[in-house]
Amino acid sequence: MTASPEPSQTITLGGGCFWCTEAVYVQVKGVLDVESGYCNGHVSNPSYEDVCTGSTGHNEVVKLVYDPAQVSTREVLEIFFTIHDPTTLNRQGNDSGTQYRSGVYFSTAEQQAMAQEVIAEMQASGIYSRAVVTEVVPLNNYWPAEAYHQDYFERNPNQGYCMAVAAPKVAKFRKTFARLQRP
Repeated sequence: MTASPEPSQTITLGGGCFWCTEAVYVQVKGVLDVESGYCNGHVSNPSYEDVCTGSTGHNEVVKLVYDPAQVSTREVLEIFFTIHDPTTLNRQGNDSGTQYRSGVYFSTAEQQAMAQEVIAEMQASGIYSRAVVTEVVPLNNYWPAEAYHQDYFERNPNQGYCMAVAAPKVAKFRKTFARLQRP
């Protein structure tokens, strides 16, 4: 008797602007779906404009559906911690505010444990001179972002922000994780 394949999993990640994070994960082998959205705030169905004020408590995130037989939770998290700075509170580059906080929003206890393990390993390694401030909490109050935010980098590769911020993150992923890049 053969073991049944492991079902897909969902994890949600906040690493600054969702355009940049999405641009990387759509290229990861084993990631089945990437959706930009907002989570862990206190307002129902917030708009981008609402979230940008910082008053809703939401974070800009990407919700990933992935096949753990092709890309492990650890690999998903290693990519995440490579493509953003998890030591800056409520900021990524020039983007600042609580909507740009570093966060892992898990859907299983195993994802929570793995995120905590990876963070502890990074802290112990001394790779960062400052403490990792990534929040690791359950996904709550998730809402998809507006349609124009979905696949933004793919549709707007020559837009200034995409060229200056997203493209270097994609290049870093390709260089560091070539083995996980879609063929």
